[in-house]
Amino acid sequence: MHLDVPLLLCAVHSFGFAAFHLAFWKLFGWKRELAKVGLPTRAITQILNLRLVYVFLGVGTACLLLPAELRGTTLGRGLLGFMVLFWVGRTVEQLVFLRVNHRLVHLLTGLFVLGAVLFALPLLG
Repeated sequence: MHLDVPLLLCAVHSFGFAAFHLAFWKLFGWKRELAKVGLPTRAITQILNLRLVYVFLGVGTACLLLPAELRGTTLGRGLLGFMVLFWVGRTVEQLVFLRVNHRLVHLLTGLFVLGAVLFALPLLG
């Protein structure tokens, strides 16, 4: 089996964001913070976060298990392009909605840009 390094890096990036999102409850004190909002907002926030974890795990797994399909089919290349646009959009949303001058926010923004670059690499070569 041939190791596809760019797709391996995409998988690591995706799995890292899955783990990061699983830590949101503790990192952001969601038990306390989400108790301040109504039930629909509390539920939607947690559900959307869990769905993102699911997407990141699925994309990461596809990068590891289906490298030939991702690189060699229209559907696979479409998924890679979708992920490029996902990370570009997430970067823009960060700049619009979280305009905070803090080094960790800047680091996170950099990781979003990195995601766009990593998922673009298999499309270029």
